[in-house]
Amino acid sequence: MTIQSDKWITKMAQEHGMIEPFSPSQVREVNGQKIISYGVSSYGYDVRCAPEFKVFTNINSAIVDPKNFTADSFVDVNSDVCIIPPNSFALARTVEYFRIPRNVLTICLGKSTYARCGIIVNVTPLEPEWEGQVTLEFSNTTTLPAKIYANEGVAQMLFLLGDESCAVSYKDRKGKYQGQMGVTLPET
Repeated sequence: MTIQSDKWITKMAQEHGMIEPFSPSQVREVNGQKIISYGVSSYGYDVRCAPEFKVFTNINSAIVDPKNFTADSFVDVNSDVCIIPPNSFALARTVEYFRIPRNVLTICLGKSTYARCGIIVNVTPLEPEWEGQVTLEFSNTTTLPAKIYANEGVAQMLFLLGDESCAVSYKDRKGKYQGQMGVTLPET
């Protein structure tokens, strides 16, 4: 496997719709305001967070059970900023819609600006032929409230090109998160 460059990412986005909407360069300022950057970088693509959040809460004394997950564990927030309580987490989604090629595995890593504030971004790999808006998981590891900015960069996608296409893709397996739109909760 080899990691792909900005030229490959740009070509795949423009010719094959791999990332929509797509920014062919790093955007660091919008309407004269500095922002956390997004867009294509040397060997990746920095994604933005949409203004839809699900913030974890324990007001219903729920048990977090991945086999029987309830939306009652979250409070919906639609805003340009999201405040994550101390030692808690929130779900969000990317602005971008992805169509991953059959011979590509995509890994997501958090941006250093957030990591240096104790905010960890976790996203499972985007498997070959997966498509949709990516659900983002933000963990606030600090004892203070933490702020996430919508429509700004939050994580970087790295695209690993395989030496050959996989035998069975996410689409072939009819993966349960295929084509997801919006913030998607756990499914069994």
